[in-house]
Amino acid sequence: MGNGDIPEPAAAAPGAPEALGEEERAELELMLTRLPERVATPVRAHGAAGLLEVVLDLGRPPTARYRGGSEITLSERDVSEQDIDHGVAQISEFGEDNRAGIPRTLHRISAIRNRRGRIVGLTCRVGRSVGGAAVAIRDLFEAGGSVLLLGPPGVGKTTMLREAARVLADELHRRVVIVDTSNEIGGDGDVPHRGVGRARRMQVPRPELQHQVMIEAVENHMPEVIVIDEIGTALEALAARTIAERGVQLIGTAHGNMLENLMQNPTLSDLIGGIESVTLSDEEARRRGTQKTVLERRTRPTFESLVEIQAFDRVAVHADIASTVDALLRGFSAEAELRAIGADGQLLAVERVPLGIGAEEPEAEPRAAERGAERARPRRLEPAPGGPDRRIMPFGISRGRLTEAIAATRSGASIVDSIQDADAVMTLRPHYRRRAGPLREAEQRGIPVYVLRANTVNQMEQSLLTMRGAAGELDPTTAALREAEEAIAAVAFAGAAEVELAPQSAYIRRLQHELASRHGVESSSRGREPFRRVTVSATHPGHGRLEPWGDDVRA
Repeated sequence: MGNGDIPEPAAAAPGAPEALGEEERAELELMLTRLPERVATPVRAHGAAGLLEVVLDLGRPPTARYRGGSEITLSERDVSEQDIDHGVAQISEFGEDNRAGIPRTLHRISAIRNRRGRIVGLTCRVGRSVGGAAVAIRDLFEAGGSVLLLGPPGVGKTTMLREAARVLADELHRRVVIVDTSNEIGGDGDVPHRGVGRARRMQVPRPELQHQVMIEAVENHMPEVIVIDEIGTALEALAARTIAERGVQLIGTAHGNMLENLMQNPTLSDLIGGIESVTLSDEEARRRGTQKTVLERRTRPTFESLVEIQAFDRVAVHADIASTVDALLRGFSAEAELRAIGADGQLLAVERVPLGIGAEEPEAEPRAAERGAERARPRRLEPAPGGPDRRIMPFGISRGRLTEAIAATRSGASIVDSIQDADAVMTLRPHYRRRAGPLREAEQRGIPVYVLRANTVNQMEQSLLTMRGAAGELDPTTAALREAEEAIAAVAFAGAAEVELAPQSAYIRRLQHELASRHGVESSSRGREPFRRVTVSATHPGHGRLEPWGDDVRA
């Protein structure tokens, strides 16, 4: 996991008390003894609880960074070349990734070099083994499926990965092999750190050989589980797929903060099945109600489940990553299972939330709503109580009327002038047919385009209300059938002569016709693609059976 070895503060981490244990204190002292005494002494005096890293940069005062973003200056005297040389002389040789460690500890020392290769800075990061770090996802790897962890640097991916390896080896009694590229999982030296339990560890001589060691582990050591940190290249992604196809469970991490990052990464998207552009036939495009060129998942994902680590005590779980990716590519809504963990290492809450909506902490946590808003993803905005919080770009329609429609529907929408700032585009049919520049760019970006029949406030209000429904939990098929049910009720019980439904694909229109037939009302299709739609009306004598009707049926 490259940059993510340090978990959240010990007090907040499940199973990690504020006061350091005897073994942790001894391990930390091993790192401090390798630093100049004028640096180590202030660290001991200030206390080691919550210490993340000690930074030595040539010509600057040495500093120590603690949890919560606090930073203290350890000495008023700047770091000298002698201080750097003293630290380098006390540790093992730096590898090609400019990292070194201390045997049988999880600490990591990373070097900064100048253009001539001389070390001019050291980052001494404190590594901790935290019991219970993997409790939130234990059910996923217990079930035997492969699990991929994503998250920003420093959120605790490697800590969770290490604990997963220990649980699988010690508690579930499986044959576990760790492919440890930078010795961040099992620590430096030939003897793995106690934090990995009975799991075996294979070290990687050079980072570019990681994929070879992954295959070697499977071929030579008969593992049931492979644990791998930092899948970052096409060769490593291919090796992971090869391992999964041989029936070996994979627990790994990859670069990226969230699922969308992985879908947009051409190198690593293969881990979730790969994304490719497919050209449909005219008939298939009409049946789906989409463009001829669409994005689809290429093959079965390497990993069955994906976990977005939002914080050390909060994760978002996609238990079936194939279904989630398929839904997102088709423009449907998808959900993640949000899991929050308490300080005692137990699950506090499990909640299903729409993708992109930040998780709320337990009620005892302050400012939960504010943190949830910060974690919301930029393109999937949570609906406001009075309407969808969307940024709409009007194209070829009246800006003043759109402003009036937003006020009339009490929508939390705003009007923007650039497609780069828009979450939705509203236009008229003639412009949509020509696919003018902004509309073509909107489709390429996956931004929804709402097509009006007329440049009126009423049409704009209807589109805003449609957006409000699209921001909810209903997928397009369910929403279309619910609209048909409401129309059937209007003509059957409320005395309406007929009700015209929104344009739909041929497949959804057929479902709407069948629903009307079951309720004994008449339905017919009107208009031309892509605006062909169903009209529901009161039953007349001679109707009430299904008949061919172009590409649809009618009652």
